[in-house]
Amino acid sequence: MNIGTTSVLRMAFHGLDAQTVQDLRAVSQRKEYPAGTVLCKQGEIEHTFYVIVEGTVAVSRNVEGEGERILNMLGPNGYFGEMGLIDDSPRMANCTCVSPTIVLEMTEAEFDRLLEESPGLAYALIQTVLSNSRRMDQVYIEDLQNKNVALQKAYDELQAAQEKLVEKKRLEREIELAADVQRSLLPSALPQFPDYDFFAFLTPARQVGGDFYDVIALDDEHIGILIADVADKGFHAALFMAVTRTLFQQAAQHSLSPSQVALEVHRSMFQVAETEDMFLTAFYGVLHRSSGQLTYVRAAQDRPLLLRNGEVTELAGNGRFLGMLYELELEEFTVQIEPGDRLILYSDGVPDAENWSNDNYGMERFKQFVAEHGQQSAEALTKAIVKDVAKWCANAPSSDDLTLLIMEAIR
Repeated sequence: MNIGTTSVLRMAFHGLDAQTVQDLRAVSQRKEYPAGTVLCKQGEIEHTFYVIVEGTVAVSRNVEGEGERILNMLGPNGYFGEMGLIDDSPRMANCTCVSPTIVLEMTEAEFDRLLEESPGLAYALIQTVLSNSRRMDQVYIEDLQNKNVALQKAYDELQAAQEKLVEKKRLEREIELAADVQRSLLPSALPQFPDYDFFAFLTPARQVGGDFYDVIALDDEHIGILIADVADKGFHAALFMAVTRTLFQQAAQHSLSPSQVALEVHRSMFQVAETEDMFLTAFYGVLHRSSGQLTYVRAAQDRPLLLRNGEVTELAGNGRFLGMLYELELEEFTVQIEPGDRLILYSDGVPDAENWSNDNYGMERFKQFVAEHGQQSAEALTKAIVKDVAKWCANAPSSDDLTLLIMEAIR
């Protein structure tokens, strides 16, 4: 490694802090390749990410009936291979050294660790993935258009049908990737405690969104409870969900004040997002286990339900979206959790679920069902709610994620 390596990484990933740049250097292997070397081969499943130090790399794709088409030329500070670190799909293009080339190579395992620790790096990768995805989509559409130009006028309807099919395939692939990202980045198992039990459920809609949840053991006496929803759909929302979940996890280690944690996440979102259309709703609370006091903030998220002795009440509190307007104040509220209580956190995908008549499941039906079945365990109650919503929808298409996080205060 030399000083040039640090400069390349700083220029490739704008805005990274010095420590993250050093971490990237530590896991990077510097390699030299002669002209003509194929670093990524279309159709192969590979798991290496490359940053160019010196030389030029051609990005091309083998197009049926046309041979190899050049899509892009990358020089120093350029990088490629990021899709191989997100899923196991085959490479979508060839990457070939045009001249003697020096690259930095990073493995999937090490790069995944850095993504979790650096929201800035994650967001830089998001932008590149979206840019490359749009470029590849454009290639597919142009391929169909070029072939259809030669057809007679009678084939106009076929041309439109083919273009619609390409768009459908692209959206299906985006939704599939988003769902994979969502599932892989949500906690595989929630921490359990002798005095409190947690259970969660999330199923993405056809239009994948950015719902997420977490239960964080802050110390021996405090538990962080989070549910949130990125206000967007698709691949971008799923990846931004990963960034904001990391922001919450980091901020939660610095303070036991829910408002301070949420405001730290709010400010950090402006540093990692380049546009103003990425914001989220959130409920974040800190439970003091021995006293049962739950202190929380509500940033436009649906009001959690508290079940006590068969009666259901909605938690108080108001607040604006995180990441929308920089000047933000969040008021903290407290509620006493008693043994036997159930706290139900949910996304709008529960009350807004529609049947074939476009009728919503609704809050009144939701609260009545919780009141009647709420004495079950957190796991059993979660599954019962999911089953009742599914029965109401009767397989009608869903437009939003359905997410539940339920806490039971054990007697």
